[in-house]
Amino acid sequence: MDSEKRIIEINGIKMEVDFRQAQSIDSYKVGDKVRLLVKSYGGGAFKVYSGIIVGFDNFTDFPTIIVAYIDINYSGEPLKFAFFNKGTKDLEIAPMIDDFIVIEESVILDQFDRSILKKQDEIKELEAKKEYFLKYFEAYFGESRKAKE
Repeated sequence: MDSEKRIIEINGIKMEVDFRQAQSIDSYKVGDKVRLLVKSYGGGAFKVYSGIIVGFDNFTDFPTIIVAYIDINYSGEPLKFAFFNKGTKDLEIAPMIDDFIVIEESVILDQFDRSILKKQDEIKELEAKKEYFLKYFEAYFGESRKAKE
């Protein structure tokens, strides 16, 4: 093989690169806008999301790019995180060529607010269950509690 050509493998894809003619490399830095291709569970379909690179962990064996992305699904929190490294199988990243985002900021903020209210309701329910427990299970645990004191 020519000394100027090398075979490199990136995430399972082998490429022969002629370093005499190699001009451009996609490079990423924290803060870059990216497109994220994520394999959906059930059915094997892929979805595309808009995201931002928020970090890079320089692990010895698995350097990892961290991407925060928006997933509006009305059943959970809209902000999710993806971790991309050489072991990643159901995820791809690509540079965002345009700033096309289909969803509005207000919709994302509304989803955060709904998630916060839901969690606050869960906390209130747990507090009520705790009070119920303390009130009605006193007879059961009262003796053992008194014995410890």
